[in-house]
Amino acid sequence: MAKVAGFIDADGHVVESDAELLDFLPKPYRGRSDLLAFPFFPTLDGFHRQARRVADGKGRYIAKGSLVEWQQFLDEDQIAWSVLYPTAGLTFGLIRDQDWACAVATGYNNYLYETFTKPEARLKGMALIPLQSIPDAVKELQRAVKELGFVGAVLPAVGLRQPLGDEKYFPVYEAAEKLGALLTVHAAPTQGIGVDSFDRLIEVRTLSHGFGQMVQMTSMIYQGVFDRFPKLKIAYAEAGCGWVPYLLERMDMEYEHRNTQVPQCKKLPSEHLKSGRVFIHCELEDRAIPQVAQLLRDDILFCASDFPHEPRSEFRENVERFMARQDIGADTKRKMCFENPKRMYPLALR
Repeated sequence: MAKVAGFIDADGHVVESDAELLDFLPKPYRGRSDLLAFPFFPTLDGFHRQARRVADGKGRYIAKGSLVEWQQFLDEDQIAWSVLYPTAGLTFGLIRDQDWACAVATGYNNYLYETFTKPEARLKGMALIPLQSIPDAVKELQRAVKELGFVGAVLPAVGLRQPLGDEKYFPVYEAAEKLGALLTVHAAPTQGIGVDSFDRLIEVRTLSHGFGQMVQMTSMIYQGVFDRFPKLKIAYAEAGCGWVPYLLERMDMEYEHRNTQVPQCKKLPSEHLKSGRVFIHCELEDRAIPQVAQLLRDDILFCASDFPHEPRSEFRENVERFMARQDIGADTKRKMCFENPKRMYPLALR
């Protein structure tokens, strides 16, 4: 595989099962097998991803993403380290029961630590925090960083009652800023963002990830999150970067016309995006990478393996093609693959 001076995987995944989480839950839930009668996390939407692949004749083996498989991946592809996000837990924002949200967040984080990040230093954890209960979210973020050594936490792109710019979330942002932890808005679920009327997965998938990110970025910028917390780092993951130029232009235009409606936003939105503390995920094949790098800056762009959601062979092929691209400079490639994740995840360097 073509190499840069190392590769840091800014977004990999564990594939957690309910049965695996059971013994990591706090009391009174720990070990209660009757909990397995219902899924721990809501579904992404009404589509079964693997069933659709099978029906389309494109079914393929999806790796479990065990510790051993992750270690083989890191070794064979010479990846310096990888940051792990959940799979089923990406729908965490759709949970309505506060008590259960707190319990399953604790259980997931315990599982991630004991199963992956404790035995393998090259694997870094991103916590689930129960934003359904803000005081508990702050406590769990602090525990995850200080006791478990995690590098940040996941913010749901979809599912919460209020978008992420709402002032109710500010104690979480304050805590993350003090800890130096990254908060990542990660796409996945689709409910409530305008795609519910589609009956074909291709239609949903075309729009869902980008729409969720646009809603949350718009809310966070206009509601003054980046003004109020000048050292807070936020990443927007797994939607590619093609949506960014459109949203940047729309936000700047509307701000110039209607900024009196959002006095808490003190700067032109594009200035916040150029600040160096808002990070944008790029698929390695994204055609918009040069444009986004020019509009904003190239030290905020990052890429990822998405393993085991995507096969290792596909990751290798994508890296080969990316390194051969003539429209992206060698310095930008090195930043995306190595230097930028180090800036995103400063706690990973402890």
